[in-house]
Amino acid sequence: MNVVELADDIAVEASPATAAPEPRALIARPGMHRPASALRARGVRVLPLQSRRVLVRAALVSADLLALALAFAATQALWLRVGATARDRHDLIAESLLFFAMLPVWPAVAAVFGLYRRDDERPDHSTADELVAVFQLLTVGSWLFMLAAVVTGRAEPNLVKLCIFWAVALAFLSIGRVAARSFCRRRLAYVQNTVVVGAGRIGQLVARKLLQHPEYGINVVGFVDHRPTGWIDAGSNGLTHGHEYVLGTIDALPEIVRAFDVDRVVFAFSELTDQATLEALREIADRDVQIDVVPRFFELIGPRTTIHTAEGIPLIGLPPVRLSRIARVTKRTMDVACSFFGLLALSPFLIVAAIAIKLDSRGPVLFRQTRMGARNKPFRIFKFRTMAVDAEASKAALSALNVHACPGGDPRMFKLACDPRVTRVGRILRRYSIDELLQLLNVLAGTMSLVGPRPIILEEDQHVDGWARRRLDVKPGITGLWQVHGGSAIPFGEMVQLDYLYVRTWSLWNDVVLLLRTIPVVTRGSGC
Repeated sequence: MNVVELADDIAVEASPATAAPEPRALIARPGMHRPASALRARGVRVLPLQSRRVLVRAALVSADLLALALAFAATQALWLRVGATARDRHDLIAESLLFFAMLPVWPAVAAVFGLYRRDDERPDHSTADELVAVFQLLTVGSWLFMLAAVVTGRAEPNLVKLCIFWAVALAFLSIGRVAARSFCRRRLAYVQNTVVVGAGRIGQLVARKLLQHPEYGINVVGFVDHRPTGWIDAGSNGLTHGHEYVLGTIDALPEIVRAFDVDRVVFAFSELTDQATLEALREIADRDVQIDVVPRFFELIGPRTTIHTAEGIPLIGLPPVRLSRIARVTKRTMDVACSFFGLLALSPFLIVAAIAIKLDSRGPVLFRQTRMGARNKPFRIFKFRTMAVDAEASKAALSALNVHACPGGDPRMFKLACDPRVTRVGRILRRYSIDELLQLLNVLAGTMSLVGPRPIILEEDQHVDGWARRRLDVKPGITGLWQVHGGSAIPFGEMVQLDYLYVRTWSLWNDVVLLLRTIPVVTRGSGC
Protein backbone atom coordinates (compact mmCIF):
# COMPACT_ATOMS: atom_id res chain seq x y z
CA MET A 1 0.00 0.00 0.00
CA ASN A 2 1.44 3.40 -0.92
CA VAL A 3 1.08 6.51 1.19
CA VAL A 4 -1.62 8.06 -1.01
CA GLU A 5 -3.77 4.94 -0.60
CA LEU A 6 -2.99 5.02 3.12
CA ALA A 7 -4.47 8.50 3.43
CA ASP A 8 -7.66 7.25 1.76
CA ASP A 9 -7.77 4.36 4.25
CA ILE A 10 -7.33 6.81 7.15
CA ALA A 11 -10.51 8.53 6.04
CA VAL A 12 -12.37 5.21 5.88
CA GLU A 13 -11.11 3.91 9.22
CA ALA A 14 -11.81 7.16 11.08
CA SER A 15 -15.30 6.35 12.29
CA PRO A 16 -17.06 8.77 14.70
CA ALA A 17 -15.92 6.60 17.60
CA THR A 18 -12.24 6.96 16.72
CA ALA A 19 -12.03 10.44 15.24
CA ALA A 20 -10.85 13.24 17.52
CA PRO A 21 -13.60 15.53 18.84
CA GLU A 22 -11.56 18.62 17.93
CA PRO A 23 -9.64 17.86 14.72
CA ARG A 24 -6.27 19.56 14.39
CA ALA A 25 -5.12 21.23 11.22
CA LEU A 26 -3.02 19.06 8.93
CA ILE A 27 -0.89 21.35 6.83
CA ALA A 28 -0.32 20.65 3.15
CA ARG A 29 1.48 22.13 0.19
CA PRO A 30 0.45 21.72 -3.45
CA GLY A 31 0.98 18.19 -4.70
CA MET A 32 -0.74 16.48 -1.77
CA HIS A 33 -4.21 16.52 -3.32
CA ARG A 34 -5.45 12.94 -2.80
CA PRO A 35 -4.27 12.63 0.82
CA ALA A 36 -5.71 16.09 1.52
CA SER A 37 -9.12 15.13 0.17
CA ALA A 38 -9.09 11.96 2.24
CA LEU A 39 -8.23 13.90 5.36
CA ARG A 40 -10.99 16.44 4.71
CA ALA A 41 -13.39 13.50 4.71
CA ARG A 42 -12.48 12.75 8.31
CA GLY A 43 -12.93 16.35 9.43
CA VAL A 44 -9.28 17.48 9.43
CA ARG A 45 -8.73 20.99 8.13
CA VAL A 46 -6.13 21.03 5.33
CA LEU A 47 -4.40 24.37 4.90
CA PRO A 48 -1.54 25.72 2.77
CA LEU A 49 1.89 25.90 4.35
CA GLN A 50 4.83 28.19 3.67
CA SER A 51 8.25 27.77 5.16
CA ARG A 52 8.72 28.54 8.84
CA ARG A 53 12.33 29.35 8.05
CA VAL A 54 11.44 32.11 5.58
CA LEU A 55 8.72 33.54 7.82
CA VAL A 56 10.77 33.66 11.03
CA ARG A 57 13.94 34.95 9.45
CA ALA A 58 12.12 37.69 7.56
CA ALA A 59 10.28 38.72 10.73
CA LEU A 60 13.41 38.70 12.89
CA VAL A 61 15.52 40.60 10.36
CA SER A 62 12.79 43.22 10.01
CA ALA A 63 12.41 43.49 13.78
CA ASP A 64 16.18 43.81 14.26
CA LEU A 65 16.55 46.55 11.66
CA LEU A 66 13.58 48.48 13.04
CA ALA A 67 14.80 48.10 16.64
CA LEU A 68 18.32 49.27 15.77
CA ALA A 69 17.01 52.27 13.84
CA LEU A 70 14.69 53.25 16.68
CA ALA A 71 17.47 52.74 19.25
CA PHE A 72 19.81 54.99 17.23
CA ALA A 73 17.12 57.67 16.87
CA ALA A 74 16.25 57.51 20.59
CA THR A 75 19.93 57.77 21.55
CA GLN A 76 20.46 60.80 19.31
CA ALA A 77 17.32 62.48 20.66
CA LEU A 78 18.40 61.84 24.25
CA TRP A 79 21.93 63.06 23.57
CA LEU A 80 20.73 66.26 21.92
CA ARG A 81 18.51 66.95 24.92
CA VAL A 82 20.97 66.34 27.77
CA GLY A 83 24.59 66.28 26.68
CA ALA A 84 25.14 67.54 23.14
CA THR A 85 27.73 70.14 22.24
CA ALA A 86 27.75 72.32 19.15
CA ARG A 87 30.13 69.86 17.47
CA ASP A 88 27.82 66.96 18.33
CA ARG A 89 24.96 68.70 16.57
CA HIS A 90 27.17 69.24 13.55
CA ASP A 91 28.18 65.56 13.46
CA LEU A 92 24.60 64.33 13.81
CA ILE A 93 23.95 64.12 10.06
CA ALA A 94 27.29 62.42 9.35
CA GLU A 95 26.76 59.85 12.11
CA SER A 96 23.22 59.16 10.92
CA LEU A 97 24.31 58.62 7.32
CA LEU A 98 27.12 56.29 8.40
CA PHE A 99 24.85 54.31 10.75
CA PHE A 100 22.09 53.77 8.21
CA ALA A 101 24.65 52.92 5.52
CA MET A 102 25.97 50.20 7.83
CA LEU A 103 22.52 48.96 8.83
CA PRO A 104 22.61 45.94 6.43
CA VAL A 105 25.81 44.78 8.16
CA TRP A 106 23.95 44.09 11.44
CA PRO A 107 21.88 41.13 10.15
CA ALA A 108 25.07 39.59 8.75
CA VAL A 109 26.74 39.83 12.15
CA ALA A 110 23.59 38.46 13.80
CA ALA A 111 23.66 35.48 11.44
CA VAL A 112 27.26 34.74 12.50
CA PHE A 113 26.05 34.43 16.09
CA GLY A 114 23.22 32.09 15.05
CA LEU A 115 20.38 34.52 15.77
CA TYR A 116 18.32 33.48 12.72
CA ARG A 117 18.60 29.68 12.61
CA ARG A 118 17.71 28.35 16.06
CA ASP A 119 13.96 28.72 15.58
CA ASP A 120 14.17 26.06 12.85
CA GLU A 121 16.05 23.66 15.07
CA ARG A 122 14.33 24.14 18.43
CA PRO A 123 10.53 24.35 18.80
CA ASP A 124 10.91 25.73 22.35
CA HIS A 125 13.43 28.43 21.41
CA SER A 126 12.67 31.82 22.95
CA THR A 127 14.22 35.28 23.10
CA ALA A 128 15.49 34.54 26.61
CA ASP A 129 17.66 31.73 25.21
CA GLU A 130 19.60 34.09 22.95
CA LEU A 131 20.38 37.03 25.26
CA VAL A 132 24.09 36.18 25.27
CA ALA A 133 24.15 36.20 21.45
CA VAL A 134 22.30 39.56 21.44
CA PHE A 135 24.95 40.94 23.84
CA GLN A 136 27.64 39.77 21.45
CA LEU A 137 25.85 41.20 18.42
CA LEU A 138 25.51 44.65 19.99
CA THR A 139 29.09 44.67 21.26
CA VAL A 140 30.62 43.66 17.93
CA GLY A 141 28.25 45.88 15.91
CA SER A 142 28.95 48.92 18.08
CA TRP A 143 32.71 48.50 17.72
CA LEU A 144 32.37 47.99 13.97
CA PHE A 145 30.46 51.28 13.80
CA MET A 146 33.18 52.99 15.85
CA LEU A 147 35.87 51.52 13.58
CA ALA A 148 34.04 52.62 10.42
CA ALA A 149 33.70 56.13 11.81
CA VAL A 150 37.44 56.34 12.53
CA VAL A 151 38.48 54.84 9.17
CA THR A 152 36.17 56.99 7.06
CA GLY A 153 36.65 60.11 9.13
CA ARG A 154 32.99 60.96 8.53
CA ALA A 155 32.05 61.05 12.21
CA GLU A 156 33.53 61.06 15.68
CA PRO A 157 31.07 59.07 17.84
CA ASN A 158 31.23 59.68 21.57
CA LEU A 159 32.02 56.58 23.63
CA VAL A 160 29.42 57.46 26.27
CA LYS A 161 26.79 57.91 23.59
CA LEU A 162 27.78 54.56 22.09
CA CYS A 163 27.25 52.89 25.49
CA ILE A 164 23.82 54.51 25.74
CA PHE A 165 22.97 53.17 22.29
CA TRP A 166 24.14 49.70 23.35
CA ALA A 167 21.81 49.69 26.38
CA VAL A 168 18.82 51.12 24.49
CA ALA A 169 19.34 48.73 21.58
CA LEU A 170 19.48 45.76 23.98
CA ALA A 171 16.00 46.61 25.26
CA PHE A 172 14.59 47.40 21.79
CA LEU A 173 16.05 44.27 20.19
CA SER A 174 14.69 42.01 22.94
CA ILE A 175 11.22 43.54 22.73
CA GLY A 176 11.28 43.48 18.94
CA ARG A 177 12.26 39.81 18.82
CA VAL A 178 9.55 38.87 21.31
CA ALA A 179 7.00 40.72 19.16
CA ALA A 180 8.31 39.13 15.93
CA ARG A 181 8.05 35.61 17.36
CA SER A 182 4.60 36.33 18.72
CA PHE A 183 3.56 37.49 15.24
CA CYS A 184 5.05 34.40 13.58
CA ARG A 185 3.40 31.95 15.97
CA ARG A 186 0.01 33.28 14.93
CA ARG A 187 0.71 32.60 11.25
CA LEU A 188 -0.12 29.34 9.52
CA ALA A 189 3.29 29.30 7.89
CA TYR A 190 4.87 28.75 11.32
CA VAL A 191 3.31 25.29 11.74
CA GLN A 192 5.53 22.29 11.01
CA ASN A 193 4.11 18.91 10.03
CA THR A 194 5.88 16.36 12.20
CA VAL A 195 6.24 12.58 12.12
CA VAL A 196 7.44 10.60 15.14
CA VAL A 197 9.46 7.47 14.40
CA GLY A 198 8.57 5.09 17.19
CA ALA A 199 5.00 4.51 18.40
CA GLY A 200 5.95 3.15 21.82
CA ARG A 201 5.79 4.87 25.19
CA ILE A 202 8.61 7.35 24.51
CA GLY A 203 7.30 8.23 21.04
CA GLN A 204 3.82 8.91 22.39
CA LEU A 205 5.32 10.87 25.29
CA VAL A 206 7.21 13.11 22.86
CA ALA A 207 4.07 13.62 20.76
CA ARG A 208 2.02 14.56 23.82
CA LYS A 209 4.61 17.06 24.99
CA LEU A 210 4.83 18.67 21.56
CA LEU A 211 1.05 18.98 21.28
CA GLN A 212 0.79 20.30 24.83
CA HIS A 213 2.49 23.51 23.69
CA PRO A 214 0.65 25.24 20.81
CA GLU A 215 3.37 27.91 20.79
CA TYR A 216 5.79 25.28 19.42
CA GLY A 217 3.86 25.24 16.14
CA ILE A 218 4.16 21.45 15.85
CA ASN A 219 1.45 19.45 14.05
CA VAL A 220 1.97 15.74 14.76
CA VAL A 221 0.71 13.99 11.62
CA GLY A 222 1.28 10.47 12.93
CA PHE A 223 3.82 7.79 13.79
CA VAL A 224 6.14 5.52 11.83
CA ASP A 225 7.08 2.16 13.32
CA HIS A 226 7.60 -1.52 12.60
CA ARG A 227 3.99 -2.50 13.21
CA PRO A 228 0.78 -2.69 11.14
CA THR A 229 -0.79 0.54 10.01
CA GLY A 230 -3.70 1.63 12.19
CA TRP A 231 -4.82 3.48 15.26
CA ILE A 232 -2.84 3.17 18.49
CA ASP A 233 -4.60 2.15 21.68
CA ALA A 234 -2.99 4.71 24.00
CA GLY A 235 -5.76 5.01 26.55
CA SER A 236 -4.06 2.72 29.04
CA ASN A 237 -1.06 5.00 29.53
CA GLY A 238 -2.83 8.35 29.41
CA LEU A 239 -0.91 9.55 26.37
CA THR A 240 -3.83 9.73 23.98
CA HIS A 241 -4.22 13.05 22.18
CA GLY A 242 -6.53 12.29 19.28
CA HIS A 243 -4.49 11.19 16.27
CA GLU A 244 -2.35 8.22 17.33
CA TYR A 245 -2.08 6.73 13.85
CA VAL A 246 0.78 4.67 12.49
CA LEU A 247 1.31 5.93 8.94
CA GLY A 248 3.54 3.05 7.88
CA THR A 249 6.78 1.22 8.43
CA ILE A 250 10.25 2.73 8.38
CA ASP A 251 10.72 1.65 4.74
CA ALA A 252 7.96 4.06 3.72
CA LEU A 253 9.42 7.02 5.65
CA PRO A 254 10.79 8.91 2.59
CA GLU A 255 7.45 8.54 0.82
CA ILE A 256 5.57 9.62 3.96
CA VAL A 257 7.80 12.69 4.29
CA ARG A 258 7.08 13.63 0.68
CA ALA A 259 3.36 12.84 0.58
CA PHE A 260 2.45 14.45 3.92
CA ASP A 261 4.84 17.36 3.36
CA VAL A 262 6.68 16.68 6.61
CA ASP A 263 8.96 19.40 7.96
CA ARG A 264 10.30 17.62 11.06
CA VAL A 265 11.03 13.97 11.91
CA VAL A 266 11.56 12.90 15.52
CA PHE A 267 13.32 9.55 16.14
CA ALA A 268 12.08 8.25 19.49
CA PHE A 269 13.06 4.66 20.35
CA SER A 270 11.22 2.68 17.72
CA GLU A 271 11.00 -1.12 17.73
CA LEU A 272 13.48 -1.22 14.84
CA THR A 273 17.07 -2.30 15.08
CA ASP A 274 19.66 0.44 15.46
CA GLN A 275 21.00 -0.29 11.97
CA ALA A 276 17.57 0.05 10.35
CA THR A 277 16.96 3.32 12.19
CA LEU A 278 20.37 4.65 11.17
CA GLU A 279 19.76 3.79 7.51
CA ALA A 280 16.38 5.54 7.58
CA LEU A 281 17.91 8.60 9.20
CA ARG A 282 20.64 8.78 6.58
CA GLU A 283 18.11 8.39 3.79
CA ILE A 284 16.10 11.47 4.79
CA ALA A 285 19.10 13.52 5.99
CA ASP A 286 19.58 14.98 2.49
CA ARG A 287 16.01 16.29 2.39
CA ASP A 288 15.00 19.73 3.63
CA VAL A 289 13.71 18.26 6.89
CA GLN A 290 14.65 19.01 10.49
CA ILE A 291 15.71 15.79 12.25
CA ASP A 292 15.48 15.39 16.03
CA VAL A 293 16.78 12.34 17.89
CA VAL A 294 15.72 11.43 21.43
CA PRO A 295 18.97 10.31 23.08
CA ARG A 296 19.36 7.37 25.39
CA PHE A 297 19.27 8.43 29.07
CA PHE A 298 17.48 11.61 28.01
CA GLU A 299 16.30 12.00 31.63
CA LEU A 300 19.85 13.02 32.62
CA ILE A 301 20.63 15.42 29.78
CA GLY A 302 20.17 19.12 30.43
CA PRO A 303 21.38 22.52 29.19
CA ARG A 304 24.87 22.13 30.70
CA THR A 305 25.45 18.83 28.93
CA THR A 306 28.48 18.89 26.66
CA ILE A 307 29.47 16.69 23.73
CA HIS A 308 33.07 15.69 23.11
CA THR A 309 34.60 12.93 21.03
CA ALA A 310 36.94 9.98 21.34
CA GLU A 311 38.31 9.24 17.86
CA GLY A 312 35.06 10.30 16.22
CA ILE A 313 32.69 8.69 18.73
CA PRO A 314 30.53 11.38 20.38
CA LEU A 315 30.49 11.24 24.18
CA ILE A 316 27.94 13.13 26.25
CA GLY A 317 29.52 14.69 29.32
CA LEU A 318 27.36 14.99 32.44
CA PRO A 319 28.45 17.55 35.08
CA PRO A 320 28.82 16.32 38.68
CA VAL A 321 25.76 16.71 40.92
CA ARG A 322 27.01 19.36 43.31
CA LEU A 323 26.78 23.09 43.96
CA SER A 324 29.97 24.73 45.13
CA ARG A 325 30.03 27.19 48.03
CA ILE A 326 30.50 30.05 45.58
CA ALA A 327 27.50 28.89 43.55
CA ARG A 328 25.30 28.76 46.65
CA VAL A 329 26.41 32.23 47.80
CA THR A 330 25.80 33.65 44.33
CA LYS A 331 22.34 32.08 44.13
CA ARG A 332 21.44 33.34 47.61
CA THR A 333 22.65 36.85 46.80
CA MET A 334 20.41 36.99 43.74
CA ASP A 335 17.49 35.62 45.77
CA VAL A 336 17.81 38.25 48.50
CA ALA A 337 18.25 41.17 46.12
CA CYS A 338 15.40 40.20 43.78
CA SER A 339 12.93 39.25 46.53
CA PHE A 340 13.59 42.43 48.54
CA PHE A 341 13.16 44.82 45.63
CA GLY A 342 10.34 42.69 44.23
CA LEU A 343 8.35 42.99 47.46
CA LEU A 344 8.93 46.75 47.51
CA ALA A 345 7.82 47.19 43.90
CA LEU A 346 4.81 44.88 44.23
CA SER A 347 3.62 46.01 47.67
CA PRO A 348 0.74 48.24 46.36
CA PHE A 349 -0.42 45.40 44.13
CA LEU A 350 -0.23 42.90 47.00
CA ILE A 351 -2.30 45.18 49.22
CA VAL A 352 -5.02 45.42 46.55
CA ALA A 353 -5.05 41.62 46.21
CA ALA A 354 -5.35 41.21 49.99
CA ILE A 355 -8.31 43.63 50.16
CA ALA A 356 -10.05 41.81 47.27
CA ILE A 357 -9.65 38.45 49.03
CA LYS A 358 -11.09 39.84 52.26
CA LEU A 359 -14.09 41.38 50.52
CA ASP A 360 -14.78 38.30 48.40
CA SER A 361 -15.07 35.58 51.06
CA ARG A 362 -14.78 35.01 54.77
CA GLY A 363 -11.53 33.74 56.20
CA PRO A 364 -7.90 34.83 56.44
CA VAL A 365 -6.04 36.53 53.60
CA LEU A 366 -2.99 34.29 53.90
CA PHE A 367 -2.73 30.55 53.33
CA ARG A 368 0.09 28.73 55.09
CA GLN A 369 0.99 25.13 54.49
CA THR A 370 3.86 22.82 55.42
CA ARG A 371 6.06 21.82 52.48
CA MET A 372 9.27 19.80 52.26
CA GLY A 373 12.32 22.02 51.97
CA ALA A 374 16.02 21.62 51.24
CA ARG A 375 17.94 18.97 53.16
CA ASN A 376 14.64 17.31 54.21
CA LYS A 377 13.68 20.27 56.43
CA PRO A 378 9.94 21.11 56.34
CA PHE A 379 8.94 24.78 56.20
CA ARG A 380 5.77 26.86 56.08
CA ILE A 381 4.96 28.31 52.67
CA PHE A 382 3.07 31.63 52.25
CA LYS A 383 0.41 32.17 49.60
CA PHE A 384 -2.71 34.24 49.14
CA ARG A 385 -5.80 32.23 50.08
CA THR A 386 -7.66 31.26 46.91
CA MET A 387 -10.08 28.65 48.33
CA ALA A 388 -12.91 28.53 50.82
CA VAL A 389 -11.84 28.13 54.44
CA ASP A 390 -13.14 24.52 54.58
CA ALA A 391 -11.29 23.48 51.40
CA GLU A 392 -9.04 20.94 53.12
CA ALA A 393 -11.95 19.32 54.98
CA SER A 394 -13.91 18.79 51.75
CA LYS A 395 -10.95 17.31 49.85
CA ALA A 396 -11.91 13.71 50.63
CA ALA A 397 -15.48 14.25 49.41
CA LEU A 398 -14.18 15.50 46.07
CA SER A 399 -11.58 12.75 45.54
CA ALA A 400 -13.76 11.10 42.86
CA LEU A 401 -13.34 14.24 40.70
CA ASN A 402 -9.53 14.09 40.83
CA VAL A 403 -8.32 14.30 37.22
CA HIS A 404 -5.29 12.19 38.16
CA ALA A 405 -7.51 9.36 39.43
CA CYS A 406 -8.72 8.47 35.94
CA PRO A 407 -7.05 5.64 33.94
CA GLY A 408 -3.55 6.67 32.95
CA GLY A 409 -3.42 9.35 35.66
CA ASP A 410 -1.10 9.63 38.64
CA PRO A 411 -2.91 8.98 41.96
CA ARG A 412 -0.05 10.62 43.86
CA MET A 413 -1.36 14.02 42.72
CA PHE A 414 -4.67 15.77 43.42
CA LYS A 415 -6.18 18.26 41.00
CA LEU A 416 -9.74 19.19 40.05
CA ALA A 417 -10.49 20.52 36.57
CA CYS A 418 -13.03 23.08 37.87
CA ASP A 419 -12.41 23.11 41.58
CA PRO A 420 -15.62 24.26 43.36
CA ARG A 421 -13.58 25.23 46.43
CA VAL A 422 -11.84 28.09 44.58
CA THR A 423 -13.29 31.55 45.22
CA ARG A 424 -14.08 34.13 42.54
CA VAL A 425 -11.04 36.25 43.36
CA GLY A 426 -8.98 33.10 43.89
CA ARG A 427 -9.71 31.97 40.35
CA ILE A 428 -8.16 35.18 38.98
CA LEU A 429 -5.19 34.98 41.34
CA ARG A 430 -4.50 31.39 40.33
CA ARG A 431 -4.87 32.04 36.63
CA TYR A 432 -2.00 34.55 36.67
CA SER A 433 -0.08 32.93 39.57
CA ILE A 434 -0.60 36.07 41.67
CA ASP A 435 -1.29 33.92 44.75
CA GLU A 436 2.34 32.77 44.67
CA LEU A 437 3.88 36.25 44.85
CA LEU A 438 3.86 36.06 48.64
CA GLN A 439 6.44 33.29 48.35
CA LEU A 440 8.92 36.15 47.93
CA LEU A 441 8.69 36.30 51.75
CA ASN A 442 9.89 32.69 51.88
CA VAL A 443 12.72 33.57 49.51
CA LEU A 444 13.76 36.53 51.66
CA ALA A 445 13.58 34.34 54.78
CA GLY A 446 15.83 31.74 53.16
CA THR A 447 13.41 28.78 53.04
CA MET A 448 12.85 29.08 49.27
CA SER A 449 14.63 30.33 46.18
CA LEU A 450 13.41 32.23 43.14
CA VAL A 451 14.17 29.22 40.95
CA GLY A 452 14.31 25.63 42.10
CA PRO A 453 12.43 22.34 42.46
CA ARG A 454 8.70 22.41 43.03
CA PRO A 455 7.76 22.78 46.74
CA ILE A 456 5.63 19.69 47.36
CA ILE A 457 3.48 18.80 50.36
CA LEU A 458 4.66 16.18 52.85
CA GLU A 459 2.15 13.63 51.58
CA GLU A 460 3.62 13.82 48.07
CA ASP A 461 7.17 13.83 49.41
CA GLN A 462 6.63 10.31 50.76
CA HIS A 463 6.57 9.07 47.15
CA VAL A 464 10.03 10.51 46.39
CA ASP A 465 12.90 8.16 47.14
CA GLY A 466 16.29 6.97 45.91
CA TRP A 467 18.07 9.19 43.39
CA ALA A 468 15.06 11.52 43.27
CA ARG A 469 15.85 12.74 46.82
CA ARG A 470 18.69 14.75 45.26
CA ARG A 471 16.02 17.28 44.24
CA LEU A 472 16.24 18.47 47.85
CA ASP A 473 19.92 19.42 47.52
CA VAL A 474 18.73 22.96 46.75
CA LYS A 475 15.87 25.07 48.09
CA PRO A 476 12.44 24.79 46.44
CA GLY A 477 11.66 27.58 43.99
CA ILE A 478 8.78 29.86 43.07
CA THR A 479 9.38 28.79 39.48
CA GLY A 480 11.50 26.18 37.75
CA LEU A 481 11.65 23.68 34.95
CA TRP A 482 8.34 22.17 36.05
CA GLN A 483 6.49 25.47 35.56
CA VAL A 484 7.89 26.55 32.19
CA HIS A 485 7.38 23.04 30.80
CA GLY A 486 3.73 22.65 31.72
CA GLY A 487 3.15 23.32 35.42
CA SER A 488 0.40 21.27 37.04
CA ALA A 489 -0.24 19.43 33.75
CA ILE A 490 3.04 17.53 34.24
CA PRO A 491 2.65 14.10 35.92
CA PHE A 492 4.32 13.60 39.29
CA GLY A 493 7.06 11.30 37.97
CA GLU A 494 8.06 13.75 35.23
CA MET A 495 8.04 16.63 37.72
CA VAL A 496 10.50 14.76 39.94
CA GLN A 497 12.74 14.04 36.94
CA LEU A 498 12.72 17.72 35.95
CA ASP A 499 13.64 18.74 39.49
CA TYR A 500 16.53 16.26 39.52
CA LEU A 501 17.65 17.55 36.12
CA TYR A 502 17.57 21.14 37.41
CA VAL A 503 19.80 20.26 40.37
CA ARG A 504 22.41 18.39 38.37
CA THR A 505 22.59 21.04 35.60
CA TRP A 506 22.32 24.18 37.74
CA SER A 507 23.95 27.43 36.65
CA LEU A 508 23.20 31.06 37.46
CA TRP A 509 22.50 31.81 33.81
CA ASN A 510 19.99 28.96 33.62
CA ASP A 511 18.17 30.54 36.59
CA VAL A 512 18.02 33.87 34.75
CA VAL A 513 16.68 32.17 31.60
CA LEU A 514 14.04 30.27 33.59
CA LEU A 515 12.90 33.51 35.26
CA LEU A 516 12.56 35.17 31.86
CA ARG A 517 10.72 32.17 30.40
CA THR A 518 8.30 32.24 33.34
CA ILE A 519 7.04 35.70 32.29
CA PRO A 520 5.15 34.56 29.15
CA VAL A 521 3.78 31.53 31.06
CA VAL A 522 2.29 33.87 33.66
CA THR A 523 1.04 36.52 31.23
CA ARG A 524 -0.72 33.87 29.14
CA GLY A 525 -2.81 33.13 32.19
CA SER A 526 -1.98 29.43 32.20
CA GLY A 527 -1.28 29.35 35.92
CA CYS A 528 0.95 26.65 37.31
